[in-house]
Amino acid sequence: MTSPGCRGFSAAAALLLLCATSAASAELSDKLRDDSELSQSTAKSFRRLMPVRFYSQVEQNPIANATLTLRSCTLFVPTNEAFQRYKGNIHVLYHITTAAFSKEQLPKTVSSDMDGNPPLYITKNRNGDIYVNNARIIPSLSVEMTNREGKRQVMHIIDEVLQPLAVQKNAQDNINNPDAMQFLQMAEQLELNDFHLRTYRSQVTLAKKESVYQSPGAHTFLIPIDESFKLSARSGLVDAKVIDGHVIPNTVIFTAASQHDDPKTSAAFEDLLKVTVSFFKQKDGKMYVKSNTIVGDAKHREGVVLAEIVKANIPVQNGVVHLIHRPLMIIDTTVTDFLKNNFGCNSFKFLNENGENGALRKFYEVIMDNGGEVLDDITNLSEVTILAPSNDAWNASLIENLLRNRKKMREILNMHIIRDRLNVDKIRQKNANMIAQVPTVNNSTFLYFNVKGEGTDAVITVEGGGVNATIIQADVAQTNGYVHIIDRVLGVPHTTVLGKLESDPMMSDTYKMGQFSHFNDQLNNTQRRFTYFVPRDKGWQKTELDYPSAHKKLFMPDFSYHSKSILERHLAIADHVFTMKDLVQYSQQAGNVVLPTFRDSLQIRVEEEAGHLHDENASHEWTGYVIIWNYKKINVYRPDVECTNGIIHVIDYPLLEEKDVVVSGGSYLTESSICIILANLIMITVAKILN
Repeated sequence: MTSPGCRGFSAAAALLLLCATSAASAELSDKLRDDSELSQSTAKSFRRLMPVRFYSQVEQNPIANATLTLRSCTLFVPTNEAFQRYKGNIHVLYHITTAAFSKEQLPKTVSSDMDGNPPLYITKNRNGDIYVNNARIIPSLSVEMTNREGKRQVMHIIDEVLQPLAVQKNAQDNINNPDAMQFLQMAEQLELNDFHLRTYRSQVTLAKKESVYQSPGAHTFLIPIDESFKLSARSGLVDAKVIDGHVIPNTVIFTAASQHDDPKTSAAFEDLLKVTVSFFKQKDGKMYVKSNTIVGDAKHREGVVLAEIVKANIPVQNGVVHLIHRPLMIIDTTVTDFLKNNFGCNSFKFLNENGENGALRKFYEVIMDNGGEVLDDITNLSEVTILAPSNDAWNASLIENLLRNRKKMREILNMHIIRDRLNVDKIRQKNANMIAQVPTVNNSTFLYFNVKGEGTDAVITVEGGGVNATIIQADVAQTNGYVHIIDRVLGVPHTTVLGKLESDPMMSDTYKMGQFSHFNDQLNNTQRRFTYFVPRDKGWQKTELDYPSAHKKLFMPDFSYHSKSILERHLAIADHVFTMKDLVQYSQQAGNVVLPTFRDSLQIRVEEEAGHLHDENASHEWTGYVIIWNYKKINVYRPDVECTNGIIHVIDYPLLEEKDVVVSGGSYLTESSICIILANLIMITVAKILN
């Protein structure tokens, strides 16, 4: 911290001291002027990193010169590249604190030498990187020395120019080092990219929450801009609890140092209302913040609200301010409005200027390019959940080939719409005892959700049309449902039959059996077209009850021959795939369908059958498929899982009989045992011949 004497250090005094000590040469200033010694004693790249421009700024500033000559200090020196990127004014004193701190000694805040001594905030990320405000200290390039006055001095190289609060040139008030409330009150005199904060400021005053923004310490403040209150009723929803939800107490978060999707407790966290706030970054560099109302009440609904950070990292006396494009916690738009206004039409000024970066821009564009009927369908649903692919998800080459096929794209878009409110909690409930199955809007296609892990570490995947996607942002709440952002477009397969087996949690047993028997080796062949009837894991578990001895041996490497033979029965190989509709049609025409397999053929009949095939507790019925094989009825659990070289039908039970693994007298001979016996027989025969 800066002493009172340092705070009163005037420019005139600095000039006098500088003149009095002109014959003396400060060692750290020598380093800044000529880095040859540093080049020899540290990394060879140090000369390139040492910014000549920073030294010129120091030379032109008498206070900075005097500090280097006479005092202990710490300098945070931006690289040349950082100077080249930065277009604003350089405030050299904001990069200096009049106490010497190594990286290990840096406290959570240090006072800069700039007028008003505004603080610099020191934070660390999970990797151990140290940040000064939004600038990272580059490891191994720190220098420590003693000047000719015997004062310890430290220099840290940082990757960004430090930016203090910027005041307009015509500002009437003398503004330096304001707290967050003073920032709100004086916003019209600050450089905020023409953003205004009058509406939110009025609500803070009306709710008598000034003390939250005046609170000493180091906090993070999220402030919605005036543009976000164009919806006439929205400002009235900003009550005291919502204001608390825009503050992360006792934690300073600058965007560069923020942890991706790491929930922090907001000031609105109590017994009856619990709200967390977290930051995340799109691949295009756009920063977002989200509130998650975990426990809501009558006025504050549960769910996630997303807001784009439109001006980040504004330091104030008691923390950091980020301006956001809409208020958090408030759920007052429909799913259609969310897609259209926030990420499609981009009606707000800043979104018009940066519309190409809207988080769901491409999803909205595809909907509109296909006539917009899908958006009308969404609008007409009283309850709806959308699985919205991110912008990056649409970049796959296979998708580009489909965009002009309106019929196919309509099917694909419909696969992303669920006629229900489906948040993560509901998915968890459905997933408690099995993989959750949910019909899409047309009721003929199902999505399959799977939850791995617990709490914030949980990963939720959804499978549809042969594609496994991960939910990268869940529970974006709207008045009539939810939006989940996913990392792939459903219904556009991107992996082979083998890749699908390997990645799908429902088919892991079949994959393992195929691996040790080497049956899987052929399934990456893109010159063939496979139709694979894959028993789901629960199907194999059922065989343990029906044929316990046979089941045990199927998963033993010594019985790989039997395992491979059984799997071959499940795999049809032809010049085209067989969908369930194809198989039903063939069955109706000929009674039975004979499919070519690796060794022989598979004879089955496929029928459509109504019933609760996917969820025994379902409230309504839908049509599913049944395979009749050897007088057994086997339900098709997931039909038509498309792959790049074939199709998979997930079935409820394997095409298996007890005689497939022969057991004699309750014992069996393994392959290794057979090999030993054969070796012994050969040795005996050879011995007899020699005799």
